[in-house]
Amino acid sequence: MSKHYVLAAGGTGGHMVPAAALGAELVKRGHRVALVSDARGVRFPGLFANEPGGVQTHVLPAGRFQVRRPIGWLSAAREMWRGRAMAGELYRTFRPAAVIGFGGYPALPALLAAFAAKIPTAVHEQNAVLGRVNRLVARRVDAIATSYDVTERLSSRLAAKVHIVGNPVRAAVLALRDRPFPLLEADGIFRVLVTGGSQGASVLSQVVPEGLALLPVQFRRRLQVTHQARIEDIDAARAAYAGHQIAADLATYLPDLPEQLGWAHLVIARAGASTIAELTAAGRPAILVPLPGATDDHQTANAREITAAGGARTIPQSAFTPVQLGKQMQKLGLDPLPLETAAARARSVGKPDAVRDLADLVERLDAQRSALAVAA
Repeated sequence: MSKHYVLAAGGTGGHMVPAAALGAELVKRGHRVALVSDARGVRFPGLFANEPGGVQTHVLPAGRFQVRRPIGWLSAAREMWRGRAMAGELYRTFRPAAVIGFGGYPALPALLAAFAAKIPTAVHEQNAVLGRVNRLVARRVDAIATSYDVTERLSSRLAAKVHIVGNPVRAAVLALRDRPFPLLEADGIFRVLVTGGSQGASVLSQVVPEGLALLPVQFRRRLQVTHQARIEDIDAARAAYAGHQIAADLATYLPDLPEQLGWAHLVIARAGASTIAELTAAGRPAILVPLPGATDDHQTANAREITAAGGARTIPQSAFTPVQLGKQMQKLGLDPLPLETAAARARSVGKPDAVRDLADLVERLDAQRSALAVAA
């Protein structure tokens, strides 16, 4: 039976990618889906616009409460209240069977309105540390879907409502799971994908060209680099690669990222939730440089599982130097066997059924709420 669902997510790729994956799965199952986010989220490139059956998009105001700027809390509270009222109006016409939050402050007004309207709710946590908004609402939602076997900052008293489903990825990335690791011949092209997530990463643009330049000349000549860089870094990075005679394609956005990931022999990246999910879904080895300023240091936590499994090497940004990168590249890249082994180990910790399991959980929410009401 067709139902209506509201997905509420912050405007960054880490929130939007799993929301888009769930939206696509629910639409495929015959449901109607509405997305609420901020202006960034509803215009996120490559998501939602071409969804068959259409996903309604709504921009809701949501103030951001910054711990170090309490002077702005009153304004943030006003915006949050206004967003909650707008979400309530949406629910009166759209009549959702459940509201699912994906974290980020833009998700909070939608969840508050759902609590007031007694609509079943769930949150999905992409990271290995429960985020601030999800922590705020964890006691009130009906279900908490997590991506890792261990999620920090999640109270053990909430264990009964926790479901480990994984982090949904786009269908194009999931399809890579059925493709073998790209053939790496002794003198063949060695493809490196460098990505700092949806916002890019300046440190990768500064260190990677210089680190690759330290490789033996025969290895360096085999490299084909695809590098996603911030707009303010791209010209300098391009010049650095050219100066070291390293073949490299650079862009601020990679619309064909799944295809690039499919051909990559090694990925150098931040440790954002979507990046880790895609690496483990596709089975690609990586050198990870967690963002040191990430809230609750969640990127370091994200990297632990794939690193412990042997699918990645994690280098703290403070130790991420050209010399260190060059050493790690030589250990991994001079012999195909370690790379293929690392790829298999990365794949071993993937959760390819994440979107199916999350959609199943979402479909059960209102049925469970109704059953509890009847039992009471």
